[in-house]
Amino acid sequence: MSASGTSAIVSVGTTGESATLSHDEHVDVVKLTVELADGRIPIIAGTGANATSEAISLTHHLQDSGIVGCLTVTPYYNRPTQEGLFQHFKAIAESTHLPQMLYNVPSRTGCDMLPETVGRLAKIKNIIGIKEATGNLSRVNQIKELVEDDFILVSGDDASALDFIQLGGHGVISVTANVAAREMAEMCKTGHLRAICTGSRN
Repeated sequence: MSASGTSAIVSVGTTGESATLSHDEHVDVVKLTVELADGRIPIIAGTGANATSEAISLTHHLQDSGIVGCLTVTPYYNRPTQEGLFQHFKAIAESTHLPQMLYNVPSRTGCDMLPETVGRLAKIKNIIGIKEATGNLSRVNQIKELVEDDFILVSGDDASALDFIQLGGHGVISVTANVAAREMAEMCKTGHLRAICTGSRN
């Protein structure tokens, strides 16, 4: 993967069926991924859960494992309010020194984190970005208007990822990259070049 142009690997993200693993299995898979990567490529751990205490526990057990950050999905099934989402992610961020990337995928979770909530969370020091998987391209500018320039905005929807990048997004955390890593990396480069040419990239 590192030779393909991929920037990082997410271990036990939602495509990795995190919701089906026990706590110990989850931790073990991430630690094994770090071991096998052997420093050749950064590893991000999926540590999201629908219970705040479980997300904090997973993050705590992995924060010194060699990962560079965590990806935390919105609580699924519970359908929390926007204030509930804010308090959930705030509690996770305050429990760790790790950089945290938010993850919004309402088609899977039944819960949509709105741009205004992302903007509030972006003010927390170690919340550094979001994987935005609504497929709604208007979210790119809506979020960018509410966050600082260094806030990382990546797509979680392969079908719209190129357009997402051209509108000013920074990349994609991709399902397709599991089987076509080089091609997805090239697509990201193409999107960045087009964004520069059209003035979408600062």
